[in-house]
Amino acid sequence: MVAADPYGPVRKESCRRPWRKGAIPGGFTLLEVMIAMAILAIALVAVYQSQSQSIAMLGSSRFLTTASLLAQSRMAEIDAADPRNVTAGSGDFGDDFPDYQWQVEIGGTEIEFLKKITLTVTNNRMVFRNTYRLTLYKVVLL
Repeated sequence: MVAADPYGPVRKESCRRPWRKGAIPGGFTLLEVMIAMAILAIALVAVYQSQSQSIAMLGSSRFLTTASLLAQSRMAEIDAADPRNVTAGSGDFGDDFPDYQWQVEIGGTEIEFLKKITLTVTNNRMVFRNTYRLTLYKVVLL
């Protein structure tokens, strides 16, 4: 035997909420959706800008690391050579670093026995900030 419901039988009409005049439906309004989309757009622009900046910084740091190591290597060769035989010139770093080139400039200083050797490493692919300079002062006794 089933116990009788004290409130009586449940009708479908009693479960529905009737729309009253001035009642707001349970969904989002157009204004709420537009504000949410504006907040989302601002957040996505900030994330995109941050990602773009980090990629640019990655390229710059990669160039500075590679160029400084190549310049130090070439300058060590120049430093190890006889100072009287060091001449100005230019060249590249071979097939390992095809985009990088070097140039050596030799100049005098106010001190008679001191030479200023400037090595410039350039990346041909980069447009901005594509040069790295390393300067060595070397004593040359004749």
